[in-house]
Amino acid sequence: MTVNQRLCEEFKLRPEQTENIVNLLDEGNTVPFIARYRKEVTGNPGDQVLRELAERLEYLRGLDKRREEVTGTLETLGVLTEELKDKLAAAQTLTEIEDLYRPYRPKRKTRASVAKEKGLQPLAEELLKQGKESPLTLAEGYVDAEKGVENVEDALQGAKDILAEMFSDDADLRKALRTYLAQHAVLTSTGPLKEDVAGTYATYYDYAEGVAKAAGHRILAIDRGEKDEILKVKITCDRDTCLSALYNAYVQAGSPCTKTVMEACDDSFDRLIFPSLERELRNDLSEKAQTGAIHVFGVNLRQLLMQPPVKNRVTLGLDPAYRTGCKLAVVDGTGKVLDTTVVYP
Repeated sequence: MTVNQRLCEEFKLRPEQTENIVNLLDEGNTVPFIARYRKEVTGNPGDQVLRELAERLEYLRGLDKRREEVTGTLETLGVLTEELKDKLAAAQTLTEIEDLYRPYRPKRKTRASVAKEKGLQPLAEELLKQGKESPLTLAEGYVDAEKGVENVEDALQGAKDILAEMFSDDADLRKALRTYLAQHAVLTSTGPLKEDVAGTYATYYDYAEGVAKAAGHRILAIDRGEKDEILKVKITCDRDTCLSALYNAYVQAGSPCTKTVMEACDDSFDRLIFPSLERELRNDLSEKAQTGAIHVFGVNLRQLLMQPPVKNRVTLGLDPAYRTGCKLAVVDGTGKVLDTTVVYP
């Protein structure tokens, strides 16, 4: 499906409408200009639809560009399978594309990369098979003081680090956990971390609310409290439920290696997956709250600007400012300007 076809479907527009709007935007025309002077070309969908369509157009084009970049990089690396290619083609968001690219993205030095340098990748793969041999028996063959693997415990820890990173890079698992957190995680804040003289954030000293229900104005208030170092903010969730998703994906019961793989799952979630998804979720909440606030301000401003004139009354208008001064104007009951001035408070 092309970008224009997706826009048609999402905004319920005719193909020719969408094509005309996209062409006008590509020519550098602004949304206010198109909304005011190109109604006959666009079919007059309204300035709000035009603005949302322009934003969506930019996102979808960025999505396709990133898809092509990742596909090309994976092809160059020689790891682009047909399955991976199909998943990239079907990805609907930048997050999905980045999740698919994550296992192949160049990484800074990590515990897993250090373990791989020590030759522990094969041990990690053997542990994950969860066969009949014990972890200690499997690890004995990887003890090598010259490589920094002093004993079987070092070998097993390195192998678990490799497994933890592998689990963290699982795109399907991350998607499932991301969806679960968006529906069931809880946003919490505590404080005050320092004196809050005016009690501005008192409401949020002991606050907890499901992220799916948290109102935008509360999220913005919490963000401000965190920025002002008054509040400590975090996301909480049912850890056992999240770990069950990892266990179901990777753990096989009845093997001597089962416990070791479960330990790798626990470490993966606590150290890698959850901190990453928590940051994503916080960013998403803040972005949606800011977008919602802009919409509310716009609606309120429209009501102010579109209110009917005050007839037969002398009216003083004030535009407050400090650096450039406060502008004042007085009109009479017919709208005639009586006087204007600027004062500097």
